[in-house]
Amino acid sequence: MKKINEIYSRSEKPIKIIQFGEGNFLRGFVDYAVDVANEKGVFQGDVVVVKPRQGKLEKFHCQDNLYTISLRGIKDGSIYEENRVVTCVQKALAAYEQYGEFMALAHLPELEFVVSNTTEAGIVYDETDVLTLEPPNTYPGKLTKFLYERFVAFKGDSTKGLTMLPIELIEANGEKLQQCILNYSTLWKLGDAFKTWILEHNVFCNTLVDRIVTGYPKDEAKSLEEKLGYQDELLTAGEPFGLWVIESKVDISKRLPLSTDTLSVIFTNNLKPYRDRKVRILNGAHTSTVLAAFLAGKDNVLECMKDPVIRKYMEQIVLNEIVPTVKLPHEEAVAFAKSVFERFENPFVKHALLSISLNSVSKWKARVLPILRDSYHNEKVIPKLIAFSFAALISFYSAKEYKAGSLIGYRNVEPYQISDDAKVLQFFATHSGKSADELSFVVASNIDFWGENLTSYIGFVDMIKLHLENIKKDGMYQTMQKLTMAKKV
Repeated sequence: MKKINEIYSRSEKPIKIIQFGEGNFLRGFVDYAVDVANEKGVFQGDVVVVKPRQGKLEKFHCQDNLYTISLRGIKDGSIYEENRVVTCVQKALAAYEQYGEFMALAHLPELEFVVSNTTEAGIVYDETDVLTLEPPNTYPGKLTKFLYERFVAFKGDSTKGLTMLPIELIEANGEKLQQCILNYSTLWKLGDAFKTWILEHNVFCNTLVDRIVTGYPKDEAKSLEEKLGYQDELLTAGEPFGLWVIESKVDISKRLPLSTDTLSVIFTNNLKPYRDRKVRILNGAHTSTVLAAFLAGKDNVLECMKDPVIRKYMEQIVLNEIVPTVKLPHEEAVAFAKSVFERFENPFVKHALLSISLNSVSKWKARVLPILRDSYHNEKVIPKLIAFSFAALISFYSAKEYKAGSLIGYRNVEPYQISDDAKVLQFFATHSGKSADELSFVVASNIDFWGENLTSYIGFVDMIKLHLENIKKDGMYQTMQKLTMAKKV
């Protein structure tokens, strides 16, 4: 069978977007939308993918940066399927291995946008980062040096500022990215003129994204490739639903006409209602369920929805503990929650739980902690299933064995990778041997993880301890079954 680049080719357009991140979501969301806009003739711009971590991009290079996005699911009550060959990625560069080529992009006059998805842990200021590194360690450090290169190259030209579109799932992601850059500007003594240029001639948008992109469909790849008629090692599967909310003080809608039939791009001056609904209900359902579900023997979201115990757990935590904290009309929040359950039941999407588990500590802080906080302060209660999700996180992360930059946990005798920030992994490797009592306290009191001491929530640590003891005694699945009183079929 021929490879994708033996059948399809691409025509170069001006490079308008630098994309920090080469992962599934960006390919199935941003690059998909750009490709559709190019086809419609409303955008006419290419993307350069930059890998912000060490490592090469052989799969991109071997396929001339071409790949297929396969969207399948239920749309308007009917089965929907779309297979699109994405041709808008002009280059794929590794920031470390191809540093010179990466920095040369700062000199492109047509460049307009910077998109990033470096996980919730990616937008961080580290005062030990160094300007002279090639490149600096952190993503904001890399971007600061890149923007300074552009500032110098164009002599502070007010028309050469860029629009930053971070899609990391943290609140006020654009504002936090801008503040990191200003902090690095001060740390590295880049001058007041550069700071002024950043503040007045660059745009930092707060954004919210929503689409389930599961990545390479390994179980179906062969049959899909036979249907498509070519091999594609970057074949990316996802659902038809897509939403991108962009909050900006400057109207950029005319410069970014990326709405498609399956991806709605909304420009607004207030994305908070959209964010709270999505982060708490959809992402909160994921983060509060997947670690427990994985340890209970499930491997993907669809399996969870078919299992009466796991599904009952998810429905109870969403409808009884999460929905009441959403500051929208109750009926609207419930309707959104039910639509989320339908999306999770998509028969074409097998979203791997281990994929969702990446950086779960920062995800729990961003997605689930606000629910605990609101319930405690407003209702004076500790939600029992929210507390259980914290115990499940501890259980999932409890491991001491390192391999290739990850901790290795065990589900029965089956090894699995725990992927997170190195400091998080080191913490759990150090403390995993402690008793349930000690472990509950030391994790809950880690202010570096949560931004506050969770032992201040009276009764929370006691609940965690009890859940951990029950998980150890009865196993994860039986513990979930007792919590929800659901019956196994």
